[in-house]
Amino acid sequence: MIWLASLLLLFILQAAAILLSEYKRPAKSVAWLSILYVFPIIGFVMYYFMAREYVRRKRVYRDHRGERERFVREEGPETWPASMDKRLCEWLRRIPGAPLTVRNRVAVLTNAAATYDALLEDLELAQRHIHFEFYTIRDDETGRRFQDVLIRKAREGIQVRVIYDGMGSYQLPKAYVDKLRAAGCEVYPFLKPLIAFFEKRLNYRNHRKIVVVDGKVGFVGGINIGDEYLGGDPKLGFWRDTHLKMEGEAVADLQRTFLTDWAFVSGRQLRNKDLFPKPDVEEEAHVQIFSSGPDRYWDTIQEMFFTGMIAARRRIYVTTPYFIPDPSITMALKTAASSGADVRVILPYKGDSRIVRYASQSYMQELLQAGVRFYLYRKGFIHAKVILFDDFMATAGTANMDMRSFFSNFELNAVLFSQSAIRRLEQDFTMDLQECEEVELAAFLQRPKSVKCKEAIARLLSPLF
Repeated sequence: MIWLASLLLLFILQAAAILLSEYKRPAKSVAWLSILYVFPIIGFVMYYFMAREYVRRKRVYRDHRGERERFVREEGPETWPASMDKRLCEWLRRIPGAPLTVRNRVAVLTNAAATYDALLEDLELAQRHIHFEFYTIRDDETGRRFQDVLIRKAREGIQVRVIYDGMGSYQLPKAYVDKLRAAGCEVYPFLKPLIAFFEKRLNYRNHRKIVVVDGKVGFVGGINIGDEYLGGDPKLGFWRDTHLKMEGEAVADLQRTFLTDWAFVSGRQLRNKDLFPKPDVEEEAHVQIFSSGPDRYWDTIQEMFFTGMIAARRRIYVTTPYFIPDPSITMALKTAASSGADVRVILPYKGDSRIVRYASQSYMQELLQAGVRFYLYRKGFIHAKVILFDDFMATAGTANMDMRSFFSNFELNAVLFSQSAIRRLEQDFTMDLQECEEVELAAFLQRPKSVKCKEAIARLLSPLF
C-alpha cells in the first residue's frame, strides 16, 4: 500500500506542477492534465521537455519598452485611415516595436509560382546582402534552385545569411547545408530537435518566412521552400497560398526581425549601417509589421486579430489552413456574426493533419449557430493566412488561426491599410470561395457520433497543436 500511496502522491505533485506553471492558460492545463492522466509519469516527462515557458519573455519586453514609448510619442491615431475605429488606432500605436510605416510599395503574390519568380528575380539583383529565413527548406528541385542562387551570390561576394527551423526542416540533409557553407553562406538552424529537447524548448518553432535583399526589398507570407508549394505533393495536390513583397519603410522591420533571430542562432549582433538603407519609395501604403513569439511579453498577433475583429462592423473574412481559436477569438467571431457582420472562414477540405481537422470541426457548431459561415476549399490544399477586417485593414503573414501560432511559435504578420492591397486580397478571397463547398448547419449536425467523439478528444488536446 505504501508504494500505491507514493505513486498517488507523485501524480498529485506532477498535476500541481502543471497547474502552477500553466495557470494563465487553463485550456493548456487541461490538455496536459489529460495526457498525464492517460500516461502517468510519461506525460509529465513530455510536459517537462516540451512545454517549458520561454525564459526570455521579460527581458525582451524590457528591451522593447523604450521603442514602445518612442513610437507612442511619435505616432498618433490621425496617421491611420480616418474611417478606422479610434480604439483600434490607439491599440495599434501602442504595440512595442511595431511602428506604422507610410512610404511603402506592396505587391500581393498569389501562390508559389509567382512568389518564387519574384524571389529569384530579386535575389539575382542583390548587391550587398541576402537574408533568407524559412520554417521549411526542402532538398528537392525547388530547394536546389534557391540553393544554386544563394551559392552563386555568395561566390560573387554578397553576404548570404540563412536561417531554417530545426523541426520544420528536420528532413533537410546535412549535405545541403554543407554545400551552402562551403560556398561562403552563413547558415544556422533555429533550435535543432535534439538541442531543443534538452533545452526543454521542443514545442517552440520559428515559423517565420522572411527574405530581405539589400535592406530594400522584403518578403513575408505563408510559403516555404519546397516542391509541395508548387503542387508537388500527390496527396494534397494544388497548393493555394499568399505571400507579400514589400519595398519601402516596412522592410526595415522585416530586417530587424531577421537580425533578432540571427543574433539568437549565431550569437552575433549585426549593426552595419548598410543593413538599413534609406528607402526611396514615394508611394503611400500604410503597413505595420507584427512579430510575436513565446519570448515576448505581448501576444501581439493574437491580440491584433482580436482587436481587429471587435472593431469590424461589416465583415470579417478569414482564410487559414488550421483553425483552432482560443476562447477570445471564438467569442469575437461569435459576437461579430451575432451582431450582423458577414463573417466567413475558408478552411481546407482535405488537410495535412487528421487530428487538426477534427479539432477545427469541434469549433464549428457553436460558430455556425451564431451565424459564422464556413467554406471548405476543394481545389487542393489552402495554406494562405489572410484576414480582412471591413475595408480598413487586412493582415497576411505566417500566423495560422490556432493556439500554436498565437502562443508557441515565432511568427510574423504584415498589417495592411492600403486600399489597393485590401482589394487584391478581397479578390483572391472571392475567387477562393468559388472553389469551396459551404458547410450547412443542418447537415453538420447529422455527423456520426464517432466523429463527434473524435472531435471532443481533438478539442481537448487542441491547445497543444
